[in-house]
Parts: sequence; structure tokens; C-alpha cells
Amino acid sequence: MNVLFEQIGRVIIAKLNRPSSLNALNSSTMYELIEGLKKYDTNPDIGCIVLTGSERVFCAGADIKEMSQKNFNDMFNEDYFGYWEVFAKVKTPIIAAVSGYALGGGCELAMMCDIIIATENAVFGQPEIKLGVIPGIGGTQRLTSLVGKAKAMDLILSGRNLSAQEAFASGLVSKIIAEQHFLNEVIQYAQELATYSKTALIAAKETINQSLECSLKDGIVFERRLFHALFNTDDQKEGMTAFLEKRTATFNQQKTA
Repeated sequence: MNVLFEQIGRVIIAKLNRPSSLNALNSSTMYELIEGLKKYDTNPDIGCIVLTGSERVFCAGADIKEMSQKNFNDMFNEDYFGYWEVFAKVKTPIIAAVSGYALGGGCELAMMCDIIIATENAVFGQPEIKLGVIPGIGGTQRLTSLVGKAKAMDLILSGRNLSAQEAFASGLVSKIIAEQHFLNEVIQYAQELATYSKTALIAAKETINQSLECSLKDGIVFERRLFHALFNTDDQKEGMTAFLEKRTATFNQQKTA
């Protein structure tokens, strides 16, 4: 199997598993990952997903061997990489736990996640220009959104690598954790998120992503409407009642009202 799935409480760990190819993203890996996550995405007992690779490499990029002999008609008719947008539509929060290299498609995969947490030895980059192409899984768009035009131009036009420290300073990475306890700490963080209302987590994720697609005025209205909608859920009643009663809320136990 190219992707290994493990459930720990309300958290799913999805591990890329192509060590001989440095976890390169071929079509089989794409479908295994996405179809697996689609199943867990609709499961109310799953509150968070952690996507990771090995200690040496998160993902070295798209599978060049698979692509190299294709021509324009092949790529266009297959809509090559198009299915990755299904990954971007997963509603459950996804944390990319990046150790080692996250290059090309690997960097793009991490950026499709909601939070990127990295080890001190993590390396990011979009080196496609060195192959005579450009990023094809949203790199030019998401990287620009995350780090700004100047930094995105620098990274994509030069194809240079980005250290974990520079990625953190640029806003690409949210947190750097020492390698010794890395995955355990990421899982603990994911487990914390998974204790909250899954409906509220999905609403928060959707609202933040909407901010990238619309004006401030429209985004604020969108946020307010989802805020209003959450008052039709038992999780909202439980959360506010627990606060007033000075106890810990127990979410995800009931259906919406």
C-alpha cells in the first residue's frame, strides 16, 4: 500500500509509504490517499487528520517517471493532477506533519492541508522550473497566498529550497517541533483539536478558506451566517452550557437540533 492509515482516538494518521521513491506522488498514491480520506471525512467520530511521511522525507514531489513520457494531449485529456482538488475539499481539518523534504508536489500537498507543522530539518521548495515546467498542483496560487508575491516569485522562479526556519518566518509553517518528539506532539495537538465540535471545526475551516476568495465585506457576512447556523446544533448548546456550569464540554455526542 502506498498510504498507511491508522486511527488513534478521534484522529486519523495518514502516512505516505513509498520509501523507494521518496514518497513521490504517483496516480495510485493520489487515489489511495484521497479515497481513504473521503471515507474518514464523513465519519462523525473522526475530528482531525494528520498527514505525514518518513523522518527523512515527507514527499519529494510528483512522480517524474510517471509523467516524463506524456505529451500535452495526455496531460490535458487526463486532467493530470486535477483529482488533487478533491483532497483540497476534505472538510475535516488536516495537519501536515513535515519532516525532511517537502518539494514540488510534496510542498503543494502540505499547502493543501490546513496547518503545517515541521521539524527543524524540514526543507520546502518548488523546484519545477529546473525541470522545464511550473508547479501544477496549485503551487503558484497557494504559495503566493501564504507567503506573498515577492517570496513566491523568488522561490518558484529560482527553484531554491526553503528551510524550516525561513518557512516559519514566512508564514508557511505554523510551528517547528524538535525531531525527537515530533510526531507524538503533532498527534497530541490533533487530539486536542478533535475534542472540539466537528461541525464548528468544519465551519471555521470553511470560513477561513472563504476569506481568500472574496472581499472583506462578503467574508464577514459569510462568517456571521455560519456563526448563526451553529446555534442550531447541540454542540453549541453543550459548549455554552458547559462554560456557564464551569465544566469541560463534551462535544460530538448528538446530532444537530
